[in-house]
Amino acid sequence: MDTQQAGRVLIAGGGIAGLAVRRALHQQGIPSLTLERRRVQADAGLAINLPGNAVRALQQLGLLDALRETGSPVRRREYRTERGRLLFAVDETAFWGAETVSHCLRRADLLRLLQRGLPSDDIRQGAELAVVRQTSQKVEVELEDGATESGGLLVGSDGVHSTVRRGLFGNQALGAAMLARQSWRFMAPNPGIEAWTLWAGAGALFLLIPVDRDEAYGWVSAGMDRDGSADPASIRGAFAPFPRLVRDTLDAALSRPDAIYHSPLEEVRIPAWTRDRIVLLGDAAHATAPVWAQGAALALEDALVLARLLAERSDWTGVGAAYERLRRPRVEHVQQMTDRLSRTARLPDWVRNLLLPVVGPRSYRATYDPLRTPAV
Repeated sequence: MDTQQAGRVLIAGGGIAGLAVRRALHQQGIPSLTLERRRVQADAGLAINLPGNAVRALQQLGLLDALRETGSPVRRREYRTERGRLLFAVDETAFWGAETVSHCLRRADLLRLLQRGLPSDDIRQGAELAVVRQTSQKVEVELEDGATESGGLLVGSDGVHSTVRRGLFGNQALGAAMLARQSWRFMAPNPGIEAWTLWAGAGALFLLIPVDRDEAYGWVSAGMDRDGSADPASIRGAFAPFPRLVRDTLDAALSRPDAIYHSPLEEVRIPAWTRDRIVLLGDAAHATAPVWAQGAALALEDALVLARLLAERSDWTGVGAAYERLRRPRVEHVQQMTDRLSRTARLPDWVRNLLLPVVGPRSYRATYDPLRTPAV
């Protein structure tokens, strides 16, 4: 392997995590090659909520001004009962600050932002990994089409069902999220909401976030104690007691079934994220339920930390272990707070509604306070 390839990073996966790594490495002047198995960039998930720590990470990636040009700031959170009664609210502007307040935007827009200003010759679509080999000096990947690529490090940023993780650690079973087993995501006409708003009922959650004046992003889960059906129409009954605004928005979404994205809620909690010259990053390492909207946020932070470590070292042999030492405490904090709020969500309605006005604001602060400190 020539010197140029030895100093190059191979990135498996061209979603949010992979593109964040690519951008962070470009900032540090480190060459990379991103290998994305899909030939066309997927838009699954439709939109995404970015808490303040994700916005700060995008600021460090040079994208804050561009972020402000798309989507919508999320200045307030509201937690409501299934009947619409407000349990508590959070002033997100006051908590995060006006500059890095939470933001909601279309997922496709975030993917475009992460690629803004980057060269087009360091990413390859339709490049599916078949075999990964590594020595003390390099890592080499063989693609399904027979081509091979080499580098000094391989970053597995290929999501919950990571091929790189499976190659490293085998077919470890993914854990079902404590919050719920199934979820549906969709875009719908904005019914007039101006805040991040969650309605919670018996085994059913309905979240709406304004993306702009015209559209809102919806996230729905139902059947928390059973596997449930992947048919979105089957969930309509779970929301019969909810306010008319919720039911009308759900009906609008169900009228376009092809635009509804279904996914089981799966988590990744594994004892190691790295082996020699291979590093797992983002959901491939630590996917968690979307209780605190930290999937993309943690991936953006991972990318910044890893890129900084690579830039600081001429020898990348131990960089994976250093990266994991720096990142695992923050990730485990999010996982612990996710479990705590998930347990609260599973309480009987009357107990949850009694507790949330007190414990809800405390949980918000306890979760996000440590995340206000920049990861890098």
